[in-house]
Amino acid sequence: MLADLLHAGLGWPIATATIAVSFFSSLITAAFGIGGGAVMLAVLATLLPVPAIIPVHGLVQLGSNAGRTILFFRHVHRAALIPFLTGAVIGIALASSVVVQLDAGILQITVGAFILWTVFLPIPALMQRSSAVTGAFSSFLTMFVGGTGPFVAAFVKTLELDRVAHVGTHAAMMTAQHLLKTIAFGLLGFAFTQWAGFIALLILAGFLGTIVGRSVLMRIDEVRFKRILNVILTLLALRLIYAGGAALLTPSG
Repeated sequence: MLADLLHAGLGWPIATATIAVSFFSSLITAAFGIGGGAVMLAVLATLLPVPAIIPVHGLVQLGSNAGRTILFFRHVHRAALIPFLTGAVIGIALASSVVVQLDAGILQITVGAFILWTVFLPIPALMQRSSAVTGAFSSFLTMFVGGTGPFVAAFVKTLELDRVAHVGTHAAMMTAQHLLKTIAFGLLGFAFTQWAGFIALLILAGFLGTIVGRSVLMRIDEVRFKRILNVILTLLALRLIYAGGAALLTPSG
């Protein structure tokens, strides 16, 4: 039945709530540059089978970030995007070839600590020239832990762009990363077709949220935007460190 294809067997109450989360998470990211992807990942992690969480989240975020890239396209900082894309191809290729999954707890703690460093400590000049390295490392990580948006946002923050360019550049980088990740999972055999209708609804809701979020962004001054961005990055970093620590302390069976 068409209804089953649209809610992917989750039922309309759960599917409707998830669609609403997609709208508001995209609004948050469009307005403040980051945060929505982590919210979406947390929700999907409670609803989907474990093997489907990262692939489905990746495709939903591909649609959400692609819509944001379109709306902010002329503000994208292309000088950083091209090397990021090159690095992303390398990172995805390396991750796809890894048979033994790396310890997610250690990865989460590492990423969380890095984000806190970029928020509270001086950033070396080298960081501003490491777009390719950022693309490779974050894309490698995303195949295992899913939500590397905060990591990429922390790098974009070092470029010291204005708020609109920050959102557009981050969206373009994440679009490239999620596109490559989706292709990789498809080649690895993940069946996206059973989730296609549900994913399409989430992407549509996300695009509507992006449109609303853009209007919020245009009303925020630069100082307030940077303060809110730092607060969101800090909270996400602490969440990653907590989740990583909990994963390491939990017996693995």
